Amino acid sequence: MILLASAVAALVLGGLGAAVFGRTQRQAAAWGAGAAVLGSLLGLLALPGPLLRATTLTHASPWSVPFGSILLVLDPLSAVFLLATFVLAPVAAWYGASYLRTYERRRPGLPWLFYDLLIASIVVVLVARNGVLFLVAWEAMTLASFFLVTFEDERAEVRRAGWTYLVAAHLGTAFLMLFFAWLAALTGSFDFAAAPGAAALAGSQGWLFALALVGFGTKAGLVPLHVWLPEAHPAAPSHVSVVMSGVMIATGVYGILRAILLLGPLPGAWGLALIVIGAVTGIVGALYALAQGDLKRLLAYSSVENMGIVLLGIGAGVLGAAHGSAAIAALGFGAALLHVLNHALFKGLLFLGAGSVRHAAGTLALDRLGGLAHRMPGTAAMFLLGSAAIIALPPLNGFAGEFPAYLAGLRAAAELPPGGRWGGLLLVVALATTGGLAIVAFVKAAGMAFLGRPRSDGARAAREVEPGLVRPLYVLAAGCVLLGLAPWLGAWAVSAAAASLAGQPATPLLDAARTLGVVAPVLVAVIVAGVLARAWLMRRRRQAVADTWACGYDAPLPRAQYTASSLVAPLTALVPAALRAGVQHVRAPAGYFPAGGRVRAEAGDAFEQRVYRASFLRLRQAAERLRLVQHGRVQWYLLYIFAALLVLLLVEFGRAR
Repeated sequence: MILLASAVAALVLGGLGAAVFGRTQRQAAAWGAGAAVLGSLLGLLALPGPLLRATTLTHASPWSVPFGSILLVLDPLSAVFLLATFVLAPVAAWYGASYLRTYERRRPGLPWLFYDLLIASIVVVLVARNGVLFLVAWEAMTLASFFLVTFEDERAEVRRAGWTYLVAAHLGTAFLMLFFAWLAALTGSFDFAAAPGAAALAGSQGWLFALALVGFGTKAGLVPLHVWLPEAHPAAPSHVSVVMSGVMIATGVYGILRAILLLGPLPGAWGLALIVIGAVTGIVGALYALAQGDLKRLLAYSSVENMGIVLLGIGAGVLGAAHGSAAIAALGFGAALLHVLNHALFKGLLFLGAGSVRHAAGTLALDRLGGLAHRMPGTAAMFLLGSAAIIALPPLNGFAGEFPAYLAGLRAAAELPPGGRWGGLLLVVALATTGGLAIVAFVKAAGMAFLGRPRSDGARAAREVEPGLVRPLYVLAAGCVLLGLAPWLGAWAVSAAAASLAGQPATPLLDAARTLGVVAPVLVAVIVAGVLARAWLMRRRRQAVADTWACGYDAPLPRAQYTASSLVAPLTALVPAALRAGVQHVRAPAGYFPAGGRVRAEAGDAFEQRVYRASFLRLRQAAERLRLVQHGRVQWYLLYIFAALLVLLLVEFGRAR
């Protein structure tokens, strides 16, 4: 634990150094990014034992806070999420050092202070085994990320996104406080290093897990608790969006898995429920991603979709464990953990690519981009590779992560009793549906941004960004390729954690990864052979470059191309009316010789507009009625205090008699 404690100390001290001594962007980045790199390297050195040998490291010391103790445990499950954190944090910091130079701030060290505190608090969340310590670290993580989300607080939409995130995060925290308090009432302690046992949980297990699912599911962005995520992630700087999407929301997944370990084996009904919630989250997230016209907002909804895929794996694991199938449990839990690692890599790559696009073109509106593949070839290639990984094209890591989930669903459909079979079938159908929708969403994202003709002056003037905004993309792209060609590396890293959740060795997961590891190089060889064969056949043919026929137009205008909305209109038209929440601004052509017309569509979130906004509007209206007693007159407030004291004295006098 010394290395892990040193990592947290380096992060905190580096962030404070950036805030105190970072008088310029370069100085602040040297302190802040340097601390992120150093802390991550120290943290990585602490992980081989828990990851590869399933060892557990523990530190315990007293804490004067009521019910609190400094109880830290590094086990295989914590190590998997720490691995994603320590891989992604330094790469994002490297990118952020160049990204933040374009912003003029009076105190340039503050963003680095909050960035390093965010990473440090995530580390503490992942190793804390006391409820009070966990909630303190959880709140620190929320506040640090809030200040990062509101970095550009001069914009009204950024302030709105920050407050939406803060309210949603604290609603989730309220459920977690109930969860830990109830658990402590049953066990007699806020420490949760060991499971309380079936006798202590009799009649309470389901309610406790429901509280944990809502509390942690809010952070993970599960539908319908996701409304903060598509607001906050696009508002934050791109390197912060990487950490929030790749690591911070994964702490919600970690919390759900930790609750499963704490509460013991769950009944099969919970496995079915998790599969249903995962299916709804994945499909709804993919549908909303389809409708977005902003690149980062599309990526944010894609994170919702991917958290649904992770929950499908967890549901399969719970289902397999409940029915005594160690193979299904290992495949399900292993697929969930693998997808967490893979999502950190390819979503980090995509968010960094989006940041480079904004830096070069000045916008992320897909209808104002286009033609960037020729102007930003490095960024375009990396974004396309990340898009291929996220839609699970082999031989990249997205396919390597979803393959065990498909196996778990198919085995559940073939081997389990009728209830479990339906769960397995639903898992396979949901995975296939989300995969198909994701393909269309990322064809839209990559095609609208990088292909075709530029649709604005900013896109026409765009040029490849500086090396500090491109090279971090190469690192994450290399990770996507490595875990795709050698999937046994990822399976090896998560096998101990999957075994602890399944209660049996994760041999089926490792076998599936080895099989895929043989197929992936063969597929690469076939692709390379096809490319070489084409080059050999075309070696003597003359190739000419000419414009395609454009319906008689010699120089078609950029606005004659597909728009982001029209490309996916046939699919979004199939979205149920209950999920639609868009606004159209139409200026129709008028007169015999119209000057022109305009149509602009804005995609919304039905849950945010029809559920949350309506609920908070009613709450606000109810709160405004309290203004009768909140009128700003001090003498009346003093009267309230004296009246309350008089009532309390009378009550106490009555008790005394």
